[in-house]
Amino acid sequence: MSRALTIRDLPREERFAPGHRMCQGCGAAILMRHITKALPKDTIIVQATGCVEVTTTLYPETSWMNPWLHIAFENAAAGASGVEAAIKVLKKKGQLPPGKEVRVVAIGGDGGTFDIGIQALSGMLERGHDILYIVYDNEAYMNTGIQRSGATPFGAWTTTTPVGKVWHGEWRRKKDIIGIALAHRVPYVATVNPAYLPDLYAKVSKAMSIKGPKLIHAFSPCVPGWRYEPALTITIAKMAVQTGMWINYEIENGVLNVTTPVPKRKPVREYLKLQGRFRHLTDEEINTIQKFVDEQVAYINKLAGKEVIGPVEA
Repeated sequence: MSRALTIRDLPREERFAPGHRMCQGCGAAILMRHITKALPKDTIIVQATGCVEVTTTLYPETSWMNPWLHIAFENAAAGASGVEAAIKVLKKKGQLPPGKEVRVVAIGGDGGTFDIGIQALSGMLERGHDILYIVYDNEAYMNTGIQRSGATPFGAWTTTTPVGKVWHGEWRRKKDIIGIALAHRVPYVATVNPAYLPDLYAKVSKAMSIKGPKLIHAFSPCVPGWRYEPALTITIAKMAVQTGMWINYEIENGVLNVTTPVPKRKPVREYLKLQGRFRHLTDEEINTIQKFVDEQVAYINKLAGKEVIGPVEA
């Protein structure tokens, strides 16, 4: 059995330059820094409009040291599909050096993935493009004013799910983007969290070694949208795993594996109380969220080590 990665094993080279305009404590900034460490230098990154795009590419500057393409909010997966197809044509024509591997990664936020980009994502997965799609999930449209998205969790305050006499935050449950990807029978899907960087690095590296469409769902705390102090980003990210609000796992060739076991979970209240977006919740609502989490953890644990979908297509 190979030794598990540690922080000391991660590359020192930086591929995501400092000086960007992302918020202090931004979870997505941590994610981008370490995702790019795991990507080959020739990887082309296709980025949807969103928080990360607008804060890392203010003309004439950029934080991206990989080849990088900005695409519209809704079609990062479609743009990446075109890039991947073009690379195949260049290889066929002999216009790329023999043996040179140029990989493609698409990156989008939850709004550009769960909602307005889901058609392009589904098409990319269905057609079988050799692309890794990474969604950084800050659970609302943070770039445009903290409006709810399909990734907004039950009970959360947003500007479009306000807290008042009629509404008491988001009343719907978070969309299952992993389940949607699995319905396309892709060879690899995974979840990652910025509090567990060796796990993140290992999964991105593994995904890049697998042919076919892949999806990684990344937990991305947001300081202004989640209403917490910037120093608490990693505390909140770790607490999400320790309470079961977020589960680190992967599904490779249909088989599920939990990568960050939690022998004894903490109550979800410990996670919720760290964020202003949940400050309004009643005990009854917190108990409802605890019930949802207990059910999801039991479901994932029941499937661990088992095949959860039929034959996959690479």
